[in-house]
Amino acid sequence: MTDQPNAAQIDYWNDKAGETWAALQALLDRQIAPLGEAAMAALAPAKGERILDVGCGCGDTTLALARAVGGDGAVLGLDISRPMLEVARDRLAEAGLTQAQVAEADAQAADLGGNWDGVYSRFGVMFFADPDAAFANLAAALKPGGRLAFVCWRTLAENPWMGIGLKAALEHVPPPPPADPLAPGPFGFTDPDRVSGILSRAGFADIAIRPHDEKIGGHSLEDALTVSRRVGPAALLMRENPDKREAIDASLRRLLAADDKGGVWFDSATWIVTATKP
Repeated sequence: MTDQPNAAQIDYWNDKAGETWAALQALLDRQIAPLGEAAMAALAPAKGERILDVGCGCGDTTLALARAVGGDGAVLGLDISRPMLEVARDRLAEAGLTQAQVAEADAQAADLGGNWDGVYSRFGVMFFADPDAAFANLAAALKPGGRLAFVCWRTLAENPWMGIGLKAALEHVPPPPPADPLAPGPFGFTDPDRVSGILSRAGFADIAIRPHDEKIGGHSLEDALTVSRRVGPAALLMRENPDKREAIDASLRRLLAADDKGGVWFDSATWIVTATKP
């Protein structure tokens, strides 16, 4: 896959990461669904519209968009992860929403046509190797007046749902090297000026980036532990330091239990980003 523009991400999401997200679909969707709903409200999909869902994952947002546009509309979910797309296809078939489909495609480079009313994404647009090229391609897919709406994370420090795992691990292992803030990844779009510049260069107008803060989670302690053990910094550092796994796990349980108040809830901090194609 080395000749593909997002080869590293394609490999990553078709290996253990994609399998993990597919296995934990229900727990992960429950955790981040409210944030996706905030971005969907900003997009305001209408009956009969045609919407692209970028980074559709296991299909949760594709299903919601399909219900919003109704039987006269169309939704195409795009993702690079085969394990997640298998879950999405099963869910769409079970729901019987024939106006929705999913496809294994890289939104940075795929030919998406040019007649879409909207482009939506729940945490799927921060992973492009070349964001300028990706958003130019998405702009080309929209009809004039078409809308873009997505949600992306602000900083790790503002998102304790991931920070708590790092805190637990750092009680037992050295800190990992600092991440490149511009590299593809969950926190690649923390800088609103960077995001605005990417969208402007891609040809978008009416760019708006507003902060959104909301409690997420509500899992039982055991479910919250399951997620943290398999997704995020604690999971990564457990894999890299197997001799410290039990110690990290004990710290993780202690820290999560301190937040368990009828469910483990976390503050979350995101950007809701909207724009239009002139």
